[in-house]
Amino acid sequence: MFAEPSLTHRREGGYDVPLLLWRFPEPLLAVSSAVLGGGIGPREWLINASVAMSYARPDPDTHLAELASGLGLTGPGIGLLTGVDVADVVTETDDEVRVYATVGLGAPIRAADPDAIGFGHHPGTVNIVIEVPQRFSDGALINAVATATEAKAQALAELGLSATGTATDAVCILCPLAGPPAAYGGPRSRWGAPLARAVHRAVLKGGATNLATGRSWSDRAAH
Repeated sequence: MFAEPSLTHRREGGYDVPLLLWRFPEPLLAVSSAVLGGGIGPREWLINASVAMSYARPDPDTHLAELASGLGLTGPGIGLLTGVDVADVVTETDDEVRVYATVGLGAPIRAADPDAIGFGHHPGTVNIVIEVPQRFSDGALINAVATATEAKAQALAELGLSATGTATDAVCILCPLAGPPAAYGGPRSRWGAPLARAVHRAVLKGGATNLATGRSWSDRAAH
């Protein structure tokens, strides 16, 4: 049902730029905040692509569609972008829930900061991909997005950041299309509890590494 991501590259701007690719053996039900393939519905693939910290394309959905086409991907899928090197993806498993996180914390924010003005776009980004083994109802999928976000915020607090994330974070939850649906995705539900634990560990581990090194993909490319 699920598949491990493969690390591949595309040639862009004179560099071999890393990209994580999931090809699902069968379509999965997804909920996602991604700029490409966001919403709720069946999805057949997912990509998480590194970009330079100077990334400023006004059409990231078109860019991601171009990347997918270049990989021969067809049908509905999900596309994510991040300023960190996706080769540094952190994987955590808890009670059959699998989490993949690429954690960039170069531009952390507080969601309700009263002094925030406008949209400060920085592609550092925390991207979280979650696989759960049971189908979720639509309500449970949305509930699980909230659970994942709460677990991310908990990890950031434990890292010593006065932040809830970055301005460009994305989350994607994948589950089977068939079978009896789980009705709940909250942090004390059957699958929400291990989901929260796995997200927390992944963001804590990935965030600690990112804060220690402070390196983006473009930093590595320059060397």
